[in-house]
Parts: sequence; structure tokens; C-alpha cells
Amino acid sequence: MQSVSQFVISRNISGQFAIVKRCKEKSTGAEYAAKFIKKRQSRASRRGVRREEIEREVGILQELQHTNVVALHDVYENRTDVVLILELVSGGELFDFLAQKESLSEEEATQFIKQVLDGVQYLHSKRIAHFDLKPENIMLLDRNVPLPRIKLIDFGLAHKIEAGADFKNIFGTPEFVAPEIVNYEQLGLEADMWSIGVITYILLSGASPFLGDTKQETLGNISAMNYEFDEEFFSNTSELAKSFIKQLLEKDTRKRLTIQDALNHPWIKEDSAAPEAEKKLEQLKTKRLKEYTIQLHSSIPQNNTYANFERFAHVVEDISLMETGLSEVAGSHHTLQGDLEALLSIYNDKEAWYKEESETARKQLSQIHYEFRKVEATRRLLQEDMKAVDASLESISGKHNQRQSQLDALRQELNSEMQWLQEVMSSLHPEGANGSIHSSSLNMDVKQALKELLHQSCGGELCPEEQPLTESG
Repeated sequence: MQSVSQFVISRNISGQFAIVKRCKEKSTGAEYAAKFIKKRQSRASRRGVRREEIEREVGILQELQHTNVVALHDVYENRTDVVLILELVSGGELFDFLAQKESLSEEEATQFIKQVLDGVQYLHSKRIAHFDLKPENIMLLDRNVPLPRIKLIDFGLAHKIEAGADFKNIFGTPEFVAPEIVNYEQLGLEADMWSIGVITYILLSGASPFLGDTKQETLGNISAMNYEFDEEFFSNTSELAKSFIKQLLEKDTRKRLTIQDALNHPWIKEDSAAPEAEKKLEQLKTKRLKEYTIQLHSSIPQNNTYANFERFAHVVEDISLMETGLSEVAGSHHTLQGDLEALLSIYNDKEAWYKEESETARKQLSQIHYEFRKVEATRRLLQEDMKAVDASLESISGKHNQRQSQLDALRQELNSEMQWLQEVMSSLHPEGANGSIHSSSLNMDVKQALKELLHQSCGGELCPEEQPLTESG
């Protein structure tokens, strides 16, 4: 990147980490806007913008070339900043321009919304989501023409949406963010369409549909779809315009109008067959739009009541008459801006830390839940195995008891047979020597009979092998 010394820098507009200055190229005299983006000096620091975020914005701007999108002329870098040389958009904000009118017809409103849609269609055709569409980022190239040209600016939050990629983030201006951003859900091109619905609602009524007394209340209203078409604000608004807004402020992203659907909506499409009476006859008062723009640019907090910013409008008128005190007011504003930037930086640090801690806790809880389910599954398997072992043990115990009963019965039968055998042997034993020869052959027969009897009594199981009976018994 080259040095920015070839440009003459003049007045500037400050943001959180960027300053936009009007500049002139020395060689050609052409005027541009120079956006100075402060680089983050270290990974641990929270001040400034990370390099990858700056490179993402530059990469997206280099892809864009459309009549309704601000053009990038060149890029430079110094030690502390990256400088984007952009097309000079000098006509101011769209809402400021319209607020100066006494009244606004729906026909005029649709002409400007149509230009916004054309610019967004170009972005979406390249799968680029802006993610920060709001009145401050809808500018006019030149207001001194019959129909000023819209320019979409500030692509600091823009992302290229890759098909199938999981992209979640919490960013944007609370008043204009879609429910999927509030609920930390999958993000896509649909988020821009929601923001266009909010912008159209404000443009036609001068009221913000979801704005609450606090940031948390605003986000809660968005998540709960808490809005309505108050008769006080929409008494002169056509049903087609309300239908257009309703179909954009749809929580289900699958039902929300796509950019092509929005361009083809009867309220937008010039050759629509809808009767003119249904479309854009009434003149809309811009009084509330004036009050909204005053509140938008004031130092009063965004969630103050209607009475507060109406009172501030009178203060602004008085200050405009005090030309001699402008320098002091500007100095005070600069100091206050620095304080606000410091406070906002602290807030962003806390919010980033909370988001990081919440994500870590969520992952840890998910892992614990997964481990718990594994332990529960193992416990159930062990219980089933223990039941099977208990059943097997009961079966074995039953068989053992049956065998024991059989063994006891056989033992009793054997004892009885042995007792009987002893009695028989006692009756057959010779009383004297004279009987020994006479009973010799008889003893052999008896022994043979006893052997067979014992074999039968044992059943061939309790007597593994037969022992011969000696003559002595």
C-alpha cells in the first residue's frame, strides 16, 4: 500500500474506530472521501480494528461496482491506519433530505426504496450481506437534482455468505438487526431484508417499530415480534405498503421476502396491475420523520421519549442562531465524542468477553452432557449383564440342588445296600473250620452275586471301576 500524501485532507466525520475526511487528489483535483481505519496494534488490544476485518472490508469493496453502492478508488496504509479512498457522497443522508420536505408521497418513498433494493440486489447477487443497513448508511450522491441517487455506504460489517457455511455473529445496530442475529442463529442474506423492512416502516411513519426504552428491551421486542401498525402513524398509509413491510418483518427467514420478491412486490414494481387507488395517493406528513432524524443525530440516548427529543429540537434551533459559540460547542462535542468512544470501547470489551465466556460454557455443558449420556448407556448395559448373570446363577443353583438331592438319595440307598450286604455276609460266614471247605464254593457264588448287586446299586456312576472281592470278603 502506498502513502496517502498525494491527497489534501480537509474536514472529517468520526466513528468508533474510523474517521472519514474529505480530500482532494493533488494531481487531478478530484474530490474523494478518505476513511481512516485505526489498526489494532496487538492481538491483546481491544482498540482499533483487526487486520483481517479491514482486509475483508477492502476485499468486498474491490468487488463492487454499482450505481447505488459507494465505489472504492484506492487503498493506502501508514503505521497506525489503513486509508480507504472512496467515492465522495456529498448529498447527505436520505432521511435528512426527506425530513426537509413538508410532505412525502408513497410514490416518492417507493422510488428511494427501489434504489436501496437495486443496490442490495447487486450485493446479494454476489452473495454479499451488508449486515448494517440503516438510515445513516443510506446516502445521496447529490441532493440538488430532481431524483437524487442513493448510495449504500459503510461495509465494515459486510460478509460474503458461503453456501453451506455455518456463520453466526452478534453485530449491527440494535434497532435494525434481524431476530436471527438477536437469537445467535444461522445468518444469511435474509438479515438485510429485515433491515429494509424496518427502514421502510420508519420512512413512512417517523416511528421505529421495535425501539424500546433500553437496548435490552429493543432486542426483546425484535425477538418477540412485538410491533404493530399504529393508526396514529399509518392512517394515510396504503395496505400495499403495510403488506410490503409485513412480508419483510417476518421472523421465519424462509417466509421473508427475498430481494427479488421485494422488487416484484406490487408496492415497488412500477408496472404493477394493482389499482392506483390501492397504492400511493395520500401525502404522508414528515413531521415525525424530522423528529426521528433529530433524535438520531443528537447526543441524547437513542431510547429517550418523544418529549425529550422534541425539546432537543428546539435546543438545536437555538444553537444554530449562536454562530459565535460554534467553536466552543465543536470543542465540547469533540471531547464528549472521545469520552463516548472510550465508554463504547469498554462496553464492547465486556460484551465480547461475555460472548466468549458464554460460548465456552455452552461447549463445556455440551461435552458434559455427552459424557453423561455415555455413562448412562454403560450403566444400563452393566445392569442388563448383571441380570443375565443372576439368572444363570439361579439356574446353576437349581441344578446343583437337584444333583445334591440325587446324590443324597443314592448315598442312602448305598448305605442300605451295604448294611444288607453286611448282614448277608455275617449270616454266610462259617462259624468253625469244619465249615470252611463246605462253604468255599458257596462263598464264590455269593461273592459273584454281591458284585453284580453292587454294580447295579452304583448305577455305573458312583463306582468308576470294580474292585475284586477277595475270599476273605
